[in-house]
Amino acid sequence: MPKRKLETPSSRTLRSASSTSSPRSSSSSSPPSKPPVKRTPSKSNKKAYSTKIPADFKSLNDLVTELRADKTAPVDSAGAEVICQQPPLVPIEVYHFQVLIALMLSSQTKDAVVSAAMAKMQTKIPGGLTVQSVSAISDATLDEHIHSVGFHNNKVKYIKKACETIVKDYSGEIPNTSEGLCSLAGVGPKMAHLVMNVAFNEITGIGVDTHMHRIFNILKWVNSSQPDNTRQQLEAWLPRAYWGQINLIWVGFGQESQQQKEKAIKKAIACSRPKEALNLLKRVGVDLKKEAARYEITLPKF
Repeated sequence: MPKRKLETPSSRTLRSASSTSSPRSSSSSSPPSKPPVKRTPSKSNKKAYSTKIPADFKSLNDLVTELRADKTAPVDSAGAEVICQQPPLVPIEVYHFQVLIALMLSSQTKDAVVSAAMAKMQTKIPGGLTVQSVSAISDATLDEHIHSVGFHNNKVKYIKKACETIVKDYSGEIPNTSEGLCSLAGVGPKMAHLVMNVAFNEITGIGVDTHMHRIFNILKWVNSSQPDNTRQQLEAWLPRAYWGQINLIWVGFGQESQQQKEKAIKKAIACSRPKEALNLLKRVGVDLKKEAARYEITLPKF
């Protein structure tokens, strides 16, 4: 699909008020004017992040990639990649729109809940889950369909406003640039990068969720208080070849280590590097002894 250039608001003309001064006579006794004060440019607030790759990154990323090879985390069965209707069932622009909606719903909401809400919208909204159909229903009706997701009241407003912008400014198709996506209500850099990756198969940045933010701080790969700052630091040192898959791999690992501890421990024991895998689970907050006792798992002795 050819890329559309992002429309920009018309620039405002800057008007400078010119001042005129009365000419001074050569006999004027006024003191000479002071030389102009030199202004020191203000320092940029943009931080220069380290570009050094953490020494243990490749080893741990390879380990987690092995642990995630079975693709059985919630994100693998209920993530945006799999819950959106795709061609030929729907036109490609409808698939793109559904990816956007799935990711808008996913904030502060488990994947299974998002999946159920998406299925309801796809089957219950007259005309299906399209930008035109969502635009046509009332806020109250939309809220009935997504009532189970976190912050549903705000998401109703964001989705309706985003639909309005898509129809008005983008001819009914979602923007196909991260900058354009960020112009939509409720969409930030993380979501925009994920939409670009999933919908358009383009890597424009790294989508960092709360699992990645928490784990990467624990591993000391970043030092940040907010996910977007984690993204900025990560993009400074992570080789671009890893950008496309790091979200899916580590989000799934985070989900399993928090929501599916029994499975996570068993997979760690069975992998090629069990000692390191169990130690990684411990580092990210899994109480190995407690969970092993609960699920009657015999932990190996190293």
